[in-house]
Amino acid sequence: MNTSPHNLSGQTIRRVNRSMLADMAYRALVWVHLLLFVMWLGADVGVFTAGRHFRMRRTYTLDQRLALLKLLVALDMVPRTAFALMVPLSLSVAHMGGWWAAPVALIAAAWVFAGVWLWLVWDAHHHDQTPRAARNRRIESWLRYAAGGGYLWLGASSVMFRWPIEPAWLAWKALLFGAIFIAAFMIDFLFKPVGPLLMAVVGQGSSDATEVPLRAAMDRARHWVRITYALLLVISFLGVVKPVW
Repeated sequence: MNTSPHNLSGQTIRRVNRSMLADMAYRALVWVHLLLFVMWLGADVGVFTAGRHFRMRRTYTLDQRLALLKLLVALDMVPRTAFALMVPLSLSVAHMGGWWAAPVALIAAAWVFAGVWLWLVWDAHHHDQTPRAARNRRIESWLRYAAGGGYLWLGASSVMFRWPIEPAWLAWKALLFGAIFIAAFMIDFLFKPVGPLLMAVVGQGSSDATEVPLRAAMDRARHWVRITYALLLVISFLGVVKPVW
């Protein structure tokens, strides 16, 4: 075996280089993770604000309000995209940071899962109001149920038993991220009447008879949007501060 100082020095340099590359990759993933959070919360606040102005029927004409609604739908694609990408990215960051030895197969499957989820979201957006979009959204819902259940189990098990995730702050992050799936389900469930009620406003015109039920349905869903914001803020705090208890 050649154990000359020159060879050993070369091996050391290669190990250092690999370590530096791994550290840069981890930091890059953390940056993307933070970027997705900013895009999710920032765009969602834009959606929330556009929705608030849409409800001001005495301030805007119906045509102006419908234009606001189109803007709302376009902006909503940003948090929907971020939501899907957060699943594999959170697992990758935890693994590369040494916080949880997540199986590599699980991480790879999560990226494939997110790719399918994203395709369903964007394909439904491009074929809105068609049977194809309805089919895509049904499949997407089942994917979200599976992912949400997985995160709730992961977080609850880790909070109670410190397994499979040991750091308490990361266990709570997983559990609260699972809670976001519950909030998303409630938003979708409570928002279902909005479509037919909106069509009534468009078809019959703006009046108390058409507008009051529409606003009530939107208000019920908006409570869960606020809960989502609160969960995102707590999750981001845990991820940055990493409190020890």
